[in-house]
Parts: sequence; structure tokens; C-alpha cells
Amino acid sequence: MNEKMSFGQKTLGSAKQYIKRNGGILIGLIAICLVVSFRSDRFLTYENIMNVLRQIAQNVFLASGITMILIAGGIDLSVGAVVGIIGVIVGTMINAGMPIPLAIILCLLIGAVIGSINGLILSRTTLPPFIVTFAMMTILRGATYVFTGGTTVRIDDRSFIAVGTGYFLGVPNPVWYMLVVLVLVYIILNKTKLGRHIYAIGGNQKAAEFSGINVKNTRLFVYTFSGIMGALAGIVLAARSYCGAPTAGNGAEMDAIEAAVLGGCSMAGGYGFIGGTIIGALIIGVMNNGLNLMRIDSYWQMIAKGVIVLIAVYVDYIKNLKKNQKAAG
Repeated sequence: MNEKMSFGQKTLGSAKQYIKRNGGILIGLIAICLVVSFRSDRFLTYENIMNVLRQIAQNVFLASGITMILIAGGIDLSVGAVVGIIGVIVGTMINAGMPIPLAIILCLLIGAVIGSINGLILSRTTLPPFIVTFAMMTILRGATYVFTGGTTVRIDDRSFIAVGTGYFLGVPNPVWYMLVVLVLVYIILNKTKLGRHIYAIGGNQKAAEFSGINVKNTRLFVYTFSGIMGALAGIVLAARSYCGAPTAGNGAEMDAIEAAVLGGCSMAGGYGFIGGTIIGALIIGVMNNGLNLMRIDSYWQMIAKGVIVLIAVYVDYIKNLKKNQKAAG
């Protein structure tokens, strides 16, 4: 009985901590949902809610990797390009008759290799992550166009298409993948020594080195994981859209960074939670869906997202400023 009460108290305590930590963005999400639901009677239907969750899955995959990287004090601009190149590669493999499981595994490995190249460069040099990952983004975009000649790779294999469009227990397959990824990232960040190392490196790299943390391997891991998440997003998007398009993933890295920053990840490193990132992704997904339902021009969506990111970054700046002032005082 006492064990059950202890478990219940821990669960309640975790829920209160989660609400306290993410109270502001939770209120923002609820407010957006209320506004859209009043403007469109289609918003709260089961079909539309599942559609929103399916649409945000790709962003959550990318944002999960970005969350780890931001906590570790880095940035990754190449994940959107990984989505594009993996989409055309998996489409080409499937069209060539390769078994679906093998094609998926190989594409995830390719994503891991791309991410590890970023990680190796950044862990062995003092080059800025922005420059290294921007260069990788450019290389991958160019390679995608060279590989395809600028044409879209059509995919007709129904079994592969079901990977992105199918349902299990009435829930879209991508939503299940998203839940698995979120649980995995939560466990890594909160229940493992590796997670503590990621936070330590982002908080103070020099102190982390002096305490015996292998900074190089930890940084290599977060970028490799981000590459795998980019590959997963590319595979699911190709299955959903019936094709691998060279333009797929354009700007996806910014949506992922936006979701992580909205969720409370600090651009200065050392702080962030996957629970906040999912709320950030939901805000972006609900806003896009709501504006579409209200037939508002897509250009206004770009403006709205830009404003939200600016507000989120400014809030992060104020928090860091207060923290630094408190430490100095």
C-alpha cells in the first residue's frame, strides 16, 4: 500500500513539475486550440486531431535530435537536407526491389553516418557548429539534385506506403513511431549517465572535461542521433507522400529548432526537456492546421511562426540574463 502511495505521489509530483515548467507554453497551446475551435467546427474532430498528430510526427523526429544538440550547446542545420536525400535514396531502393526492412535499416545507417561526420568534425575541432552543419546541408542538397537530376522519385509499393499512411488501433503509424522516439529520448536524457553528460557539456564544457566526461564521444552521439532522426523523418515522409522529392525537408530544420526553443530549450545550452519540445511541436502543428482550416494565406503562417520564434528566443535571452545576474550577485 505504501509503495502504491509512493508511486502515486511521485507521479503527481512529476505532473506538477511538468506543468510548472511548461505552464506558459501549455496556456499558449490551449489558447490557440480554443481560438481555432471557435473559428472552425472541423478542428476538434477525431480525424483532424489524428491528422495534426501525423503531420507533426516528422517535426518531432527532427526536434528530438535537435533538443539533445541544443542541450549540449550545439546546433544542427543539416537535418532538413537529410530528410531530402534519404527520401530519394529509400525510394530508389524500394523501386529496385530491395526488401522494405533492409531499405529502412540501410537508410537509418546512412543518416547515422551523416550525423557522425558532423559529430566527428565538431568534436575534434573548434569549428562553429553553425558553419559545419550549414556546409553539410549544402553538400547534401547538392548531392540530392545530382543523384536525381532534379526529378522526383515516384514510389508505388503499397507495403512501403503503408509505413507512413497506415493505421494501427485507429491511430496513424507515424504517431506510434513518434511516441517511441519521445519515450526513448526521455529515457536517455533523464534516466542515463549519458543524459547527465549531455546536460553537463551544455552547461559548462570545461567543467565537464575536468570531471572526466568524454566530451568528444558525447557530442558524437548527439549528432549521430540527430542524423538517425533525420533519416527516420525522410523515410516516413517519402512513404506518406508516395515519393522522394529533392525539395523534401526544405526548412524542416528551422521548424525543429523552433519546436525545441518554444519548448524551453536554451540556445546557450545546458537546459531543455523533451516534454517541452513536444508542446512546441504541437503549437506549430495546431497553428498551421488552424490557419489552413480558417483559409488564411500560407504567407501569414510564415510570419506567425517567425514572430513566435522571436518571442521564444527573447524569453530565453531574458532567462539567461537573469540567471547570469543572479550568479554574479
